[in-house]
Amino acid sequence: MGSKWRKAKLALGMNMCLYVPHQKLEDSSPSSSSASIANVTSRLSSDAASLSPVSHSGNGCRPTTPTPSSSGLRVSKSSPKSSKGTCSICLTAVKPGQGHAIFTAECSHSFHFHCITSNVKHGNQICPVCRAKWKEIPFQSPASDLPNGRSRINPADWPRGDAWTTVVRRIPSPRLDPNRQIASLFHPSEPGTFDDDEVLDQQHQTTEENVFANDATKNNSIGAIEVETYPEFSAIPRATSRNNFSILIHLKAPCTSGRTNSRNQTVVSPLTQNSRAPIDLVTVLDVSGSMAGTKLALLKRAMGFVIQHLGSSDRLSVIAFSSTARRLFPLRRMTETGRQEALQAVNSLTANGGTNIAEGLRKGAKVIVDRMWKNPVGSIILLSDGQDTYTVTSPGGAHSRTDYKSLLPAGPHIPVHAFGFGADHDAASMHSISEISGGTFSFIEAEGVIQDAFAQCIAGLLSVVAQEACVKVECTYPNVVINSIKAGSYRISVTADAKTGSIDAGDLYAEEERDFLVTVNVPVDDSSDEMSLLKVQCIYRDPISKEMVSLEEANEVKIQRPTIIGQTVVSMEVDRQRNRLRAAEAMAEARATAEHGDLTAAVSLLESCRRALSETVSARAGDRLCVALSAELKEMRERMANRRVYESSGRAYVLSGLSSHSWQRATARGDSTNSTSLVQAYQTPTMTDMVTRSQTMFFGNPPQRKLRQAQSFPARPEPR
Repeated sequence: MGSKWRKAKLALGMNMCLYVPHQKLEDSSPSSSSASIANVTSRLSSDAASLSPVSHSGNGCRPTTPTPSSSGLRVSKSSPKSSKGTCSICLTAVKPGQGHAIFTAECSHSFHFHCITSNVKHGNQICPVCRAKWKEIPFQSPASDLPNGRSRINPADWPRGDAWTTVVRRIPSPRLDPNRQIASLFHPSEPGTFDDDEVLDQQHQTTEENVFANDATKNNSIGAIEVETYPEFSAIPRATSRNNFSILIHLKAPCTSGRTNSRNQTVVSPLTQNSRAPIDLVTVLDVSGSMAGTKLALLKRAMGFVIQHLGSSDRLSVIAFSSTARRLFPLRRMTETGRQEALQAVNSLTANGGTNIAEGLRKGAKVIVDRMWKNPVGSIILLSDGQDTYTVTSPGGAHSRTDYKSLLPAGPHIPVHAFGFGADHDAASMHSISEISGGTFSFIEAEGVIQDAFAQCIAGLLSVVAQEACVKVECTYPNVVINSIKAGSYRISVTADAKTGSIDAGDLYAEEERDFLVTVNVPVDDSSDEMSLLKVQCIYRDPISKEMVSLEEANEVKIQRPTIIGQTVVSMEVDRQRNRLRAAEAMAEARATAEHGDLTAAVSLLESCRRALSETVSARAGDRLCVALSAELKEMRERMANRRVYESSGRAYVLSGLSSHSWQRATARGDSTNSTSLVQAYQTPTMTDMVTRSQTMFFGNPPQRKLRQAQSFPARPEPR
């Protein structure tokens, strides 16, 4: 009898156990796969029963000596339940005998057949529960692929009249790369130290540096940071002093190879060029139970977009967290093989458990800190859709409060770009994490725009042209002193005598702009017709050559000092930036007021600021930034209409706006309707290109959503 059973398995071309009920099952499910399983098993019941050694008990028949390596496809009313009686993929009860096929893996865990076939169809062979590596996986194939309704992998030529065949397929042994540092990409255990990152492609990097140097020398395609200054007024009477005289310092990063400064010319995306700095990217992804279904599917698609747009010198590591956190794979170069492995790992994700943001962040930071090799640019992307159900208590703190700062890398500057997904995420914590690390906070209100949000973020990371940028300001006239430097969240310093100051402007993406407002005291001067107020110098590190670059000549700010002056005209550039800073301050104050429970006062603050902006010179001239700020203040006011609206979306919307203005960097916000076009004031051309690509490129079947062309504000008018 045993010999016959082995022959039957050989005839089927697989190592499979099939449990067949004695009585016919009622087709209680409309699923075509469930119906076909019933048909297949009924046609084979007599042969399978006669060939398999069984001991009859109850309503089912099963092998007397099942081996640990066998897999079961069960359609039986009396089949044993999986652990806890639930499918670990869809988190619903496993109920055999009601038209649902149940797959039992060789590790003894059970799942609904349609759930596990979807889980493994991209090559995943890891148990979602215990992370055991399977030798056999379920397989589902449309019968209509071949003539006469025959399946592609049906060696036994089973007769059938349904649309689907469900079988269990043995997985061939993978061909391992002998140069890999670990035995398996999906190894269930993790080392104590994450120093197993893949070695950088030094030869490729050297080639890139040479290409960059040649391009920069021959074509001058990548220039230096541009520095421009704008005094509030071009002239002040000699006999007049003025306190808090504003001077705008404007920086613009150079464009990358393959792109010109002409905005009317079709350009090539810099992401296809070799002359850019490679990145180390760690994505920390929430896979808690609330992410199940559409959210997880959209997250996988968004990660697929990210993976496909990383280059062979870029490295990626993925951390998945729910109640605990695990590293799916170490930092790996995104070669063709690396991309395929990363896609398989991401597609294997399932959603269940709680939300331990702290543990996910800790493990993501550990990948960055422990790495043996370092690409010039490093960053962490954090996404969560829920409240942190675990806490990290501050040392000596009287309250149980999450201390995320202690979890971030202490040494290198590694920004965490946080994405709050949906209405239930912890916007305050996510914003705090991004603010502490120097990253941005984005609010993804509509599920369908997550890929666009990721696209905008990585477009910036893949186009870093300057690092550690520092603006130095020095007063040149004896009695001129610095009153203040307004730079948002960028760190500033002013000497005790208020004669010099500096701004740490951080990393700059290609063609990204920064505006800083410096106020000084201008004294009376009867000695000359012209006064020099400041000298502005900018230094930064080239991310490819790793050398510090200093502009040859400092930018000097001068004003005229005539005896008599007619009507003075305020600089439009200074006025519009003052409006931006004024609006950001009003947003921060309104948010603090709302958190104290006074939404009425918060709304009043926003409306007062909006009215004040409408009276300014730039607003009256129809400046588009001022128009956008007014619309933004109006949107925030509406999202503070009542406590319910504020809790569900208002807080996150305001915080993402504050993050965008404080860092002068584009963030995703809201539901991607026209009201969010205002945040594109900080969107670079590279970001615009990437968002457009995301909106026109899909992996698999995209969800139904309205596609919106990314908008950006017109170029800064050239000084006359």
